[in-house]
Amino acid sequence: MKANDDVNGTAVGLDSAVRVCLFDLDGVLTQTAKIHAQAWKSSFDAFLRDYDMQNQRRDAPFDEGSDYEQFVDGKTREDGVRSFLASRGIKVPEGDPNDEPGTQTVYGIGATKQKAFLALLDKHGPQVFDGSVRYVRAARAAGLGCAVVTSSANCAAILEAAGIADLFDATVDGHDVAVQGLRGKPAPDSYLAGAKALGVGPEHAAVFEDALAGVESGRAGDFVEVVGVDRIGGDHPQHLREHGATVVVQDLSELLPR
Repeated sequence: MKANDDVNGTAVGLDSAVRVCLFDLDGVLTQTAKIHAQAWKSSFDAFLRDYDMQNQRRDAPFDEGSDYEQFVDGKTREDGVRSFLASRGIKVPEGDPNDEPGTQTVYGIGATKQKAFLALLDKHGPQVFDGSVRYVRAARAAGLGCAVVTSSANCAAILEAAGIADLFDATVDGHDVAVQGLRGKPAPDSYLAGAKALGVGPEHAAVFEDALAGVESGRAGDFVEVVGVDRIGGDHPQHLREHGATVVVQDLSELLPR
């Protein structure tokens, strides 16, 4: 797809050079971040109980706030496992993508998390942020291209279940990251791939992210605008700015003209 050169981002509160918008999924468009955090906690806590018993250790359980934000949010499933375990000084075998849930490997812990996430998603269903959906519709009405760029391998299922799949011209998700050999966030690869899919370079694209790894990705890719979305409060807005956000909002609707 080729972005329309006759539009600019000012219609939706962005730099005039913006031709396309690249949205993260969890925490920006959909309210599944809490489900992800719960799934990570149940998976990591179960692993730590077994690991500590086997190795006579006493590790602190996974914190759904600080540990989620610092170690797993915005990253691929396997990178999240590696990052959190490294914070506890734990290293396990990599294993392989066929490892079953409960296996004490990077892929096995990831499989445990995926199983827990799908169960929670089936129970609660995906919810969207209404302000974000209004913003995407406004961006499309202004002629801007729109894509979802996420580390989640559940992207297509979540978009369909939430009823917003038709709002996006392209997606780059966890499957694409694996198949194309892209580096996960905070590397810029996936966002650069999203911009390319819409026919532009980073100088004409805006990134929308709630995760620190994600805004780092936008900064590393030299995107003209990196919008940090604060769903947490506290020090998170400042953290988003420190990691690369050019502007921080609590809801994307704040960018729309009044």
